[in-house]
Amino acid sequence: MKNAIRLIAASALMISAGAVFSQNSQTTEPRNVVQLSASGTVEVQQDLLVLTLSASKDGPDAAGVQAQLKQALDAALAEAKLNAQTGQLDVRTGPFGLYPRYAKDGKISGWQGRAELVLEGRDFARITATAGRIPSMPISQVAFALSREARAKVEAEAQTQAIEQFKARAAELAKGFGFAGYSLREVAVNSNEMSPGPRPRMVAMEAKAAPLSDAAVPVEAGKAQVVVTVSGSVQMR
Repeated sequence: MKNAIRLIAASALMISAGAVFSQNSQTTEPRNVVQLSASGTVEVQQDLLVLTLSASKDGPDAAGVQAQLKQALDAALAEAKLNAQTGQLDVRTGPFGLYPRYAKDGKISGWQGRAELVLEGRDFARITATAGRIPSMPISQVAFALSREARAKVEAEAQTQAIEQFKARAAELAKGFGFAGYSLREVAVNSNEMSPGPRPRMVAMEAKAAPLSDAAVPVEAGKAQVVVTVSGSVQMR
């Protein structure tokens, strides 16, 4: 009997505690909270050129195609490394792959392959001149981007713009809803870069029309936009 009384008392205590917790949860639920976001944008000249050189080969057997690609890539690497300079002209290999070619009966009739070499850096003249001296791998794609240093310079400016706009919008919303001000609850900061895509067709045509010896392909960088977005919530007071 005593045990039964104790069990009933303990259950009552738990129910009472649960009711108090529920009331506290309801009373502490945030009110007058607004979600908002703002962004800052800075336009900057792209200072990084990325040229992709490629060679495509085909033949009756995989070993022969691989040997041709390797020969073309070795020759291109040797020439490119002569002019390499850290930050100004960096050289790296791209994808290297072999693929079977099938006949109508579903059997393998031959092999084809492709190898790529990437020239990247801030010295546009050096990069394009080097590419013009590599006949074994013509230019297949060109792209522009921002170097890490250039991006860092403008990212802080875009962030300041975004923060100021966030604060101004929060103050405007608080005033519009009849509050004297606001306090910051939580915030997230994100950045990204918006730039035009690569222009492979036009550059490939120019490279084909130009002489292969020391011919620098004409390139011109555009501008990129560094965008920083500040989003979060504020408590209106």
